[in-house]
Amino acid sequence: MIIKDATGETVQLPKPAKRIVSLFPSQTHLLWYLGLDNEVVGVTRFCKYPPGWKNQKTVIGGTKDVKTERVASLQPDLILANKEENTKEIVEELKKIAPVYVSEIITWEDNLKFIEDIGQMTATTSRAKNLITLLNQKKEEFDKKYRNTPEKVLYFIWKKPWMTAGRKTFIDTMLQIAGYQNLTPLHKGRYPAWKPEELSEMRPDTVLLSSEPFPFKPEKHTEETQRIFPHSKILFVEGEPFTWTGAFPLQAFDYFEKLKKL
Repeated sequence: MIIKDATGETVQLPKPAKRIVSLFPSQTHLLWYLGLDNEVVGVTRFCKYPPGWKNQKTVIGGTKDVKTERVASLQPDLILANKEENTKEIVEELKKIAPVYVSEIITWEDNLKFIEDIGQMTATTSRAKNLITLLNQKKEEFDKKYRNTPEKVLYFIWKKPWMTAGRKTFIDTMLQIAGYQNLTPLHKGRYPAWKPEELSEMRPDTVLLSSEPFPFKPEKHTEETQRIFPHSKILFVEGEPFTWTGAFPLQAFDYFEKLKKL
């Protein structure tokens, strides 16, 4: 089988993968969802879902510091990487060991294609198709409720300096799906840094402070944020519903529903 990944490279597999190394967390969660417990042999130290897998699988390092010799010892027949999470240098090294599929997930359609590709490469096509159907149903049901009431928001991922999630990111895609309008301008790039005086001019309805990668905490950051945005609602949100791809958005819609009621 031949699959083209997000970088335009072709991944050739003589048969469905039976020994898989996963290099980023939401992908590991997807592999679990598809029932590939026996096939996944290596994960990163950040792969916290499903609970217990890190104790059962070989931990091959982090997303940016993969131990290639550890990966090689697992004799994988497929390595799954991500363009944003893993460096190009790591990917090139891993290609010497086994076929590497690199994803880049920005849009909703990117995520569906990613799930479809994983299904083909792991002989879980039926489960992957069912997941895609469920995701689209959830999205359509949520959209019917909230499509006409978008709140203007800024979604913060970092504090020193203040940084927001911009356009052409999966966060922006999920913000739109959740019924928000991202105020970060397109020309600012994907993850722009801001001075407080620039932010105070933007007047969002709601400020979303994410739990990751910077750990925003209500007890530490409410007062300072409210000074910058005196007329905005401040919400501390879990990062995973906005950032995790694969099967995780199934859980995100229930979380978005709760946010809309705050």
